[in-house]
Amino acid sequence: MAEFYFNTRTHEVEEGPRSDWSHRMGPYATREEAAHALETARERSKAWDEEDRREAEENA
Repeated sequence: MAEFYFNTRTHEVEEGPRSDWSHRMGPYATREEAAHALETARERSKAWDEEDRREAEENA
């Protein structure tokens, strides 16, 4: 089964780990998931920041 990666330098989806690890995100199961890698990362980061904020408020 193919794995897909998002190249953060070229902003292209690659099949298999072709780029240097420092310029790729993944692996993703589908080309579409890889194409949305930056959006997914932003959403997860935002959710984690919110979770950290809530935990800080609970522990204050």
